[in-house]
Amino acid sequence: MKNIQDAYIVAATRSAVGRSGRGALKNTRPDDLLGNALQHILTQVPTLDPKAIEDAIIGCAMPEAQQGLNVARIGLLLGGLPNTVGGITVNRFCSSGLNAIAMAADRIRVGEADVMIAGGVESMSMVPMGGNTPSMSPEIFMSDENIGIAYGMGLTAEKVAQQWKISREDQDAFAFQSHQKAMAAQAAGEFNSEIFPVKVAHRSMNLDKGQVDIQWREFLKDEGPRIDTSLEGLAKLKSPFAARGSVTAGNSSQTSDGVGALILASEKAIKTFGLTPLARFVSFAVKGVAPEIMGIGPKEAIPAALKLAGLNLQDMDWIELNEAFAAQSLAVIRDLGLDQSKVNPLGSAIALGHPLGATGAIRAATAIHALQRRNLKHAMVTMCVGTGMGAAGIFERC
Repeated sequence: MKNIQDAYIVAATRSAVGRSGRGALKNTRPDDLLGNALQHILTQVPTLDPKAIEDAIIGCAMPEAQQGLNVARIGLLLGGLPNTVGGITVNRFCSSGLNAIAMAADRIRVGEADVMIAGGVESMSMVPMGGNTPSMSPEIFMSDENIGIAYGMGLTAEKVAQQWKISREDQDAFAFQSHQKAMAAQAAGEFNSEIFPVKVAHRSMNLDKGQVDIQWREFLKDEGPRIDTSLEGLAKLKSPFAARGSVTAGNSSQTSDGVGALILASEKAIKTFGLTPLARFVSFAVKGVAPEIMGIGPKEAIPAALKLAGLNLQDMDWIELNEAFAAQSLAVIRDLGLDQSKVNPLGSAIALGHPLGATGAIRAATAIHALQRRNLKHAMVTMCVGTGMGAAGIFERC
């Protein structure tokens, strides 16, 4: 039996995140977007022979329509990678991208591969949450025991807010801070090193020539953070999920489009190709919780990932806690006693958006670059997962 070896991240990139339905990426196919990401990430490791890549594992929460047909394989072929590189699409809803990283790392750790691609892609503009033709088992609705599976995400957030006594005021304040941190990060150029440019076509009618003119622009800036966000404005929003509810569009994550990609390598591959490791993959854990309070999932996954790593919360220098909802984020923070100065220093999904299956890879890219930029040691990426799960992954700067 082979000894467990370390897996290292040698490249990490992401697109800027677009607003679904009306943003810059609304007409960009997710398979094309993934192909662009894979093309770009190979430029970060020019000494790597692409034929050495064993497989590409890509997360997608709604793998159908434009992001169906095994979007991982389609994307890598569109990206011009060698035909010898395999591709598989995985789905664990919101943690799909993070799970893809963990699965790729495991292939390396057990000695089955030396170079892997991992990532996530999602176009919520083209494939809505739940997919185009959702169809649940009738058993879900016929049994009180299972009906929590059918709860919409907003309703689960309301359940968490009630059970953990998270006030509307605290949720709105948390959302406001997310926007403030994200805008400050953009102004300081904090995301520049991790975002690759996506060429987006802008079409306009030229009446004089009787034709449609096309201008190509580079999309480089997350569209979610809003300078006009205020506590007063957030307080005016009504909850669409429950009568007299506290969860609103303003203190929930934004539906979005985006992609994230990473290249992982063994120590052998690093030496063979002269690669520079950015971070070591340390551990990953997933835990289940009741579906009707799915947002509390990280509360169970974080301790499990720390135990596997032999670390404690005080060892974490940077925590990317995906903000599906302010209510569930605050519940996790308070239950575990997380140091809020380390949680989402650059904002998160309420401001930056949440392209479902891509988010884990996007937030991992942000965390890994932050470790390098700020000379920190450990980062954690964690999130709640639909139908009642939580996931957490830990990285260590090299």
